[in-house]
Amino acid sequence: MRFREGPLGDLKVPLTWTAAVALIVAAVIGVAFLLADRRETLQEQAYGVTRQTVDTVARPVSGAIAAPGRWTGLGLDYVRSYFFTAHENRRLKVELAEMRQWRDRALALQDQNDRFKSLLGLRTDPPIPMASARVVSDSRGPFANTRLADAGSERGIVVGNPVLNERGLVGRVVGVSRGVSRVLLLTDIASRTPVMIDRTNARAILTGDGGPNPKLDYLRGVDPIQQGDRVVTSGDGGVVPRGLPVGAAVKGLDGRWRVVLFADQASIDYVRILLFKDFAQLADEKQLQARSLPPVTTEDPQTSILSNPVSRPVAPTPSPATATPSAAPAARPATTATPPQTGAPR
Repeated sequence: MRFREGPLGDLKVPLTWTAAVALIVAAVIGVAFLLADRRETLQEQAYGVTRQTVDTVARPVSGAIAAPGRWTGLGLDYVRSYFFTAHENRRLKVELAEMRQWRDRALALQDQNDRFKSLLGLRTDPPIPMASARVVSDSRGPFANTRLADAGSERGIVVGNPVLNERGLVGRVVGVSRGVSRVLLLTDIASRTPVMIDRTNARAILTGDGGPNPKLDYLRGVDPIQQGDRVVTSGDGGVVPRGLPVGAAVKGLDGRWRVVLFADQASIDYVRILLFKDFAQLADEKQLQARSLPPVTTEDPQTSILSNPVSRPVAPTPSPATATPSAAPAARPATTATPPQTGAPR
């Protein structure tokens, strides 16, 4: 059987017309593109209309053609991010751990810098030379409470020097060797420090008992202290200089007055040691006890204190060369006493 006599023979005419229409459409599109590119032969208005028509038709067609590619790219990015999420999460965790270490180090350095500034800003009146030290050992016990500082006799430190941190008085030096000093804290049972209440100048003795808050003994005066009064060193006895901050007064559970130490508000690791000597030791006791009174003189009654003193001529003093070898003083004439007359009566 021939092709034209078969069932597909009727499709010849529609295929021919379809091919002809497609060719015509392609020709029109080609002419339109050619006209759009011939700028030098067409008028500006005709070119503008043609170009606008082509752009209007190409915009939705280009968007529809590009949409599958855009969607494919987004899908690939999503799949890639999904599969690489675990790796990115591990990387971020490692970076976060490193940043936390740097943060902790920065905070520690900032705190240390602030403490150094506070220590360097300590001032006393009158000014007292100081030596900086770092506490290297902590010796604690049921009754003993001392520290070891890495500064000793080579820095001029002697037994009895007061020790402070940036908040207040810590204690005093009780032992010195080369390169190390032993500091007895205020809370030690052997510590005795003369203090006074800043508000009333009432004297007392700060006595350590091994607890965190030493007690006030021998407090003198009528109602000398109140809750929260500031306690400072009194300077009595020449143990420590006057006016160093110690703490605040509080009433203990046992009914006794105690002191909350200012030094406990900061760690005792960097301290300043005052190279303090008692002023009584610096003075010469012999010169202070010597009493040399000026001679007693009387004023000349003929000289007035309101007028200039009258200059009196001074007799010349003979020199040793012109002086007579022996100038005997002139003898006074002898006087004879007249005996009483014993004559006859008148």
